[in-house]
Amino acid sequence: MNSIKVQPVIMAGGSGTRLWPLSRAGFPKQFLVLSGNTSLFQQAAARLQGLSDAQLDVAAPVVVGNEEHRFLVLDQLREVKIEPEAVLLEPVGRNTAPALTLAALQALEGGGDPVLVVTSADQTVTDTAAFTQALRNAVAMAAEGALTVLGITPDRPETGYGYIRADGARVAEFVEKPDLATAEKYLACGGYYWNAGMFVMKASVWMAALERFRPDIAASCRTAWTARRSDAKFIRPGKAEFSAVPSESVDYAVMEKCPGVLDIRMQALDAGWNDLGAWDAVWQVAEKDAAGNASVGDAIVTDSRNTLVHATSRLVGVVGLDDVVVVETPDAVLVASREKSQDVKTIVNRLGREQRGEQVLHRKVHRPWGWYDSIDSGPRHQVKRIMVKPGASLSLQMHHHRAEHWIVVSGTAEVTNGDKVIMLTENQSTYIPLGQTHRLANPGKLPLEIIEVQSGSYLGEDDIVRFEDTYGRT
Repeated sequence: MNSIKVQPVIMAGGSGTRLWPLSRAGFPKQFLVLSGNTSLFQQAAARLQGLSDAQLDVAAPVVVGNEEHRFLVLDQLREVKIEPEAVLLEPVGRNTAPALTLAALQALEGGGDPVLVVTSADQTVTDTAAFTQALRNAVAMAAEGALTVLGITPDRPETGYGYIRADGARVAEFVEKPDLATAEKYLACGGYYWNAGMFVMKASVWMAALERFRPDIAASCRTAWTARRSDAKFIRPGKAEFSAVPSESVDYAVMEKCPGVLDIRMQALDAGWNDLGAWDAVWQVAEKDAAGNASVGDAIVTDSRNTLVHATSRLVGVVGLDDVVVVETPDAVLVASREKSQDVKTIVNRLGREQRGEQVLHRKVHRPWGWYDSIDSGPRHQVKRIMVKPGASLSLQMHHHRAEHWIVVSGTAEVTNGDKVIMLTENQSTYIPLGQTHRLANPGKLPLEIIEVQSGSYLGEDDIVRFEDTYGRT
């Protein structure tokens, strides 16, 4: 008996605004360690690796994500020793239906037609064995030509999820997020499951369903795919062409139209699933003390109940709080009722309207070559701590409005400063005048750390003119 070809697809393009200030546009929740010792994205990739058995031939994952997160994707996969089949980079967000379509077109390249196992990058599962078995059952259904969805067995009347009404293994209908009374009725009568946003189907079956219900999305995605560019593992659909693709979810584009029309089935999943969509969900899956309090980092919690404290950079003390979330980062603190934790996105929206940097980046910003931490700033100065990975380098660049002074803290620095290239070691320094072409590189085998002192009339990150860049940035 021939094995079934399976192509895992990880949707990694979410922004996770309801987990601000830990999750930000530049480093969203799927790349955070919120449960266990690895990020949610790494956990998703590892779970899918476990699908392989005698009947299933499971390929390396295809990741669909944001252009800005491409090096985060590669770095985090390599940390868990997983090499992706491809990373499909969306130039703009167009929701999940176009994202899945890109993955299907990739899977159909070369005449293959694998079963796509599609999951988000930002979910948790506590029972991996049950998750794996449910997915194997779903793959068997999909191999017969069915569109298959995973339905989570509910354990409470949840109003934050859409529901699937199932008649045995058949999907009878999809139901929008209910109010509390309706959710309680669903739980009492049975046959209703949370829609987890996990789908299993052959690539050709998805394309045929999309052609039937949303031929406009199918056609415009094909046009963007034809205009794609490839760079090692990165595949970029045509930017102008993909920008013209209608924005729509998998559910609205196809799934909700299928019951009674196409063969759509549901596989129940009871595996301790949680999508960590808000801080209340993080509290639910966290380890708690006898009073129901959960804490991460340097936190002291007294005379409090059912409270979550997440400290990242300093001591946080909490006294006399019930059902509250406190999240501390170096540049922002959130205090919210657990019940209202879904509304954190309103703060993020306001930050966006006011064009404040706290919406997008942390104080510590990850880059493909390492990271920088903005430890102090004023009207005409900024101080950064910079780490460069072994063998990595920043772009060859210059600035119109600032000069820089670099002091090596540890490691070895290769510095291009105008027409000179010099080597600096611990406690040595150099000065980069305004307008001077320069580059910082780490030729050693250990991380390089420096302190950078910037001075000038404008210190924004957009005052960078790049002449050469290893990472394809402009």
